[in-house]
Amino acid sequence: MGTSPAKQAERNGFRKVALLASDAPRAQEAHAMLSEQREWAPLEEADAAVVLGGDGFMLTILHDMLESGRVIPAYGMNRGTVGFLMNRFHSRFDVIERLDKARGKTIAPLEIKATTQDGATHTLRAINELSLLRETRQTAKIEVTVGSRVRIKELVCDGVLVATPAGSTAYNLSANGPILPLDSGMLALTPISPFRPRRWRGAILPDEMPIKFRVLEPVKRPIAAVADQKELRDIAEVEIRICHETELELLFDPGQSLAERIVSEQFAVD
Repeated sequence: MGTSPAKQAERNGFRKVALLASDAPRAQEAHAMLSEQREWAPLEEADAAVVLGGDGFMLTILHDMLESGRVIPAYGMNRGTVGFLMNRFHSRFDVIERLDKARGKTIAPLEIKATTQDGATHTLRAINELSLLRETRQTAKIEVTVGSRVRIKELVCDGVLVATPAGSTAYNLSANGPILPLDSGMLALTPISPFRPRRWRGAILPDEMPIKFRVLEPVKRPIAAVADQKELRDIAEVEIRICHETELELLFDPGQSLAERIVSEQFAVD
């Protein structure tokens, strides 16, 4: 006699599993299809989540977990566009059987302390990257501190970003930043359209080193901070550190890990 899906999930420690879907038609169609496979648990009671959608929806779910303080493993199936953080969607396979075989990979978010021009402080988190972007046609001028030293007194640019390994293939890559292996223990510091220093193309930094950006001429040259999907305008100063205390776990099918995708992306030629 075969093992039931529920028993298979129990072997991997997942007794209660939530099924979540974005509002996209493809995700809703998949949700309707998979809803019939088993009885799904509410997210607040689940010990794992199946996420249907694209990378943006997965980031939303992970941020919701961080804000609630209850972090559980997330297994994504791509019903969006790129799906870098997701697994392939196969309606003919039992999801719980795939969960039983899945392998986890932990990722650590960035913790950001942002101060706006009015003196207010805000705490943000970013799983992919933190970007500083000019708000007007005026170029941004930013002082860059890494560790305890000012490394660049005046970076003149359209913006600058700090990317985690998980986010290094997203905005960071399009800005000509480096791709980082997941276990590298590094962060990518990447300028966006830098004008001065003209030859500076960014840096790869140990993730235990704090990073600080101070906006120069903030009234004349206002800058917004974007932490993944959350934006904060009129920034005066930003402090960034990696937050290993709140690591997240993504589940992947065997042979489809995020580490493998990061390696494969470096050999893409199209």
